[in-house]
Amino acid sequence: MVEDLNFLKVKKVLFLILFIFFFTSKTFSQNYNFQKLAKLDEPWGSSFINNDEIIITEKSGKIKIVNIKSFRVSEIHHNLNFLDYGQGGLLDILFKDNFVYISYSENRGNWKTSTSIARAKFDKKNLIFKNIFQANPPIDSGYHFGSRLVVKDNFLFASAGERGKGMIAQDPTKHPGSIIRVHLDGSIPEDNPKFVNKPDWLPEIYQIGIRNPQGLTLSPFDGKIYMSNHGAKGGDWFGEAKKGENYGWKILGWGGKNYSGIPIGPKWKPGFTKAIQYWVPSIATSAITIYNGLEFKEWNEKALITSLKDQSLRILNFQDLNNVKEQIIFKDKIGRIRDIQVHPLNGKIYFLASNSLWLMEN
Repeated sequence: MVEDLNFLKVKKVLFLILFIFFFTSKTFSQNYNFQKLAKLDEPWGSSFINNDEIIITEKSGKIKIVNIKSFRVSEIHHNLNFLDYGQGGLLDILFKDNFVYISYSENRGNWKTSTSIARAKFDKKNLIFKNIFQANPPIDSGYHFGSRLVVKDNFLFASAGERGKGMIAQDPTKHPGSIIRVHLDGSIPEDNPKFVNKPDWLPEIYQIGIRNPQGLTLSPFDGKIYMSNHGAKGGDWFGEAKKGENYGWKILGWGGKNYSGIPIGPKWKPGFTKAIQYWVPSIATSAITIYNGLEFKEWNEKALITSLKDQSLRILNFQDLNNVKEQIIFKDKIGRIRDIQVHPLNGKIYFLASNSLWLMEN
């Protein structure tokens, strides 16, 4: 009888704890309003072209403009020689000074592809792209293209995945598994690592040792480039892009394992770039941004991290690198999140998720 009473007491306590957790977490996420603005087909990258319109790529091959006021969706024709294969297709897109930059899996023949970057003068009807970068060598693989684009001053930064080839990321004579830095017209900066202290590196490479980097952003506060990276079975991370350095893939596993369960390597060791935050198990980190806006003022200067598998938005306060604080804002609200954009005027947040464009506001 006494054991039954004790069991009932424990059961009540556990129920109360679960009730409190569920209620508080649900209430927390309900503080924000979500609105689906447009239905899309595998949306991947997005960029504001003005205060009312967002240009968007669909992995399957279309480029569209969504008007966030009228909800009108229009398609732009283009001339890209892409291959929708595995994780490849049309990837990130960036509007800057009346030019459109795009990363995509370029069809190089015989099922070989590369993470390539092209540029076009903006036109709402037809975009005539010209390549300004090709990741070489082309590889027959549908995995790990990356790829995000960031403009800083007269430089274009881009992330190129290692195409599932592991140690290729340690070979600076090949582009896969690296951060790329070129001028906006594709010409090569004279202060890239090759011309400073890395003579064996390809001239476009800025940093090596990266697996599948699907987040890249410029902080308006410190002027640094930050990125996120998919690990394997665990080992996702958020960190800074650092000139001439090496994040260690596949010497390092960042806390993760191969999908077979076999350990990859240590989380970190001296001589390699150390990430700011790691996730084990994997949350499948995707696009990131450093928030700068009015709608969520308390988030200014913090990193917003989106995820695919975890379907969450997380905030990192990383001003003190010895005491990084993480907060989950929501999970399982809008599905797998592929991209994030902050409105340039009001700071409202826009997501590409679950084949849709979503708005999040207070």
